[in-house]
Amino acid sequence: MTHQTIRTMEDFATASGISRPTVSKYFNDPDSVRNSTRKRIEAALKKYDYRPNIYAVNQNRKLTRNVGIVVPFLADPFFAEIARTIEQRVIDAGYRPSLFSCYGDPRLEVEILETLVSMKPAGVLLAPLGRASDRDAISRFCDTVPTVLFDSSVDELGLGFVGSDNFQFTSHITDYLCRTGEPPCFFEMKTPANPNAHRRRHAYLDAMERFGHTPHVISVEGEGWAFEEIGLRGGHAALSGGGFATNTVLCSNDRLAIGLLTACYEQGVRVGRKPDCVLRVAGQDGHPHSRYTCPPLTTISHDYNAVSQHAVESLFQAIDGNSGPWRSLRIEGHLILRDSA
Repeated sequence: MTHQTIRTMEDFATASGISRPTVSKYFNDPDSVRNSTRKRIEAALKKYDYRPNIYAVNQNRKLTRNVGIVVPFLADPFFAEIARTIEQRVIDAGYRPSLFSCYGDPRLEVEILETLVSMKPAGVLLAPLGRASDRDAISRFCDTVPTVLFDSSVDELGLGFVGSDNFQFTSHITDYLCRTGEPPCFFEMKTPANPNAHRRRHAYLDAMERFGHTPHVISVEGEGWAFEEIGLRGGHAALSGGGFATNTVLCSNDRLAIGLLTACYEQGVRVGRKPDCVLRVAGQDGHPHSRYTCPPLTTISHDYNAVSQHAVESLFQAIDGNSGPWRSLRIEGHLILRDSA
């Protein structure tokens, strides 16, 4: 390997003695050049330890103005809302959004990525399934298409990650509940669909330890994305079996809390802060409909605008050739106080 510094494809072409168009043709498709030429280029790659900027190569292919947006489950109001705000920012920037949902299916997630590669988008904003995702497939995709991950990170793939600070979420609302009444129990799914649920559980345990309280975790049965139904069934079971050790319940997400509120109503358990109420219930996420539950749900909300803005800006900076090293940006949530707690 030589010590000569090779920064651009032009530098590489000059140093290797091969024309710039031929080098570009090779990087677009190695089989498109003669075998002898391909061997010369590959020998030069080893000699100069040069790796092309794949994003710059893609930009030179006159890609479409499409930007892919991929979410795990579009029927979930959180992902519908974040997708809506991202779509609008993409449109405002003069690009055309193409929205996909894998509906919790890892195989469909891979198929969507393969479809996007064939579309040659300018870039992609990807909210992966997380632990259920095919990491190798996402890695290969991110090596080919400028990609910013949001909501759920998978290692340090893509250009970077933008999402909510789930540890801050849970710690902040746990602190509020401890200061204003009995310390909360934590109501969650035993096998959650979204990996952020695990971060919130750990944050709750850590916060309760720091605040000097004994944690109580109620993990209810259920898989998939029917959170309200799972919260309803789990809530009935917990209420009937005396499963709540205190009169305060912090749910892993707002949709579980909505199911629990229904279970409380059906069992005649009054929820709220008034003297005749026997249970306080809070959620997490800032679900678009949480204002309209009965009683209105106390929650800690994502900053939808900030997450979408930073994700889109990071992607377009890379498309414009201004990408830096991989970085993670986690945005704090804000507490919304309502009558349920």
